[in-house]
Amino acid sequence: MHDISATTLLLLCLAAAAAGWIDAVVGGGGLLQLPALLVGLPHVAPAYVLGTNKAVSIVGTSAAAITYTRKAPLDVRTAVRIGLAAAGGSLAGAFFAAGIDSAVLRPLIMVVLLAVLAFVLLRPAFGTAPATGPATRARVLTAILVAGLGIGFYDGLIGPGTGTFLVLTLVAILHMDMVTASATAKVVNVCTNAGALITFSAQGTVLWQLAAPMALFNLIGGATGARMALKRGSGFVRVVLVVVVVALVAKLGYDQWGG
Repeated sequence: MHDISATTLLLLCLAAAAAGWIDAVVGGGGLLQLPALLVGLPHVAPAYVLGTNKAVSIVGTSAAAITYTRKAPLDVRTAVRIGLAAAGGSLAGAFFAAGIDSAVLRPLIMVVLLAVLAFVLLRPAFGTAPATGPATRARVLTAILVAGLGIGFYDGLIGPGTGTFLVLTLVAILHMDMVTASATAKVVNVCTNAGALITFSAQGTVLWQLAAPMALFNLIGGATGARMALKRGSGFVRVVLVVVVVALVAKLGYDQWGG
């Protein structure tokens, strides 16, 4: 911490607040927070950046999850079941993170995101219709496998965009509206962050003194974003989703070919 200037610390805290807001509305806060940490800590090993990012993110995500569960029509039981599977997937992903070259995965993720973007733009009603009611056991099981184990593993392995993938998957599989999907995604994302953070903490790769002030700002951003999503509804969340997906594709493209 003694090597970080007051200006850098302030900028990192502001980035954490903005990331918390984005993550609460539609996911993808890591798109802003992780690059900010990489820029602000140029001489710190990547493992410490990833671990610190998780320690910050879990606070804002938890604040958003609490806000949503109080006011959104959330099926807590389903969310927790998916979340427990996601925690296991995230633990495994974080364990393998050191041995995987993320550059191999970026092009595949970009293709998936572009397909998602095209789908959302070509189907204006996607995620804006009211929820269809309780999901069948088959759909819930599919969500546990895909949104839980699959996306949880990705979150531990790489991370950015996890919340966005969760929202889209929950809308597609469980036929939720965008607000309910965002609320459910927050509960699941708390579990994935916890799973990865356990691994990083055990490895000693978390800068707790930096994570603490950033986490406070992330908490404020997360709570504010959740309230705004609840107030403005699915149409607002859909617009933010499109913006975040475009930004995520641009960021991944730059990392792959322009960095």
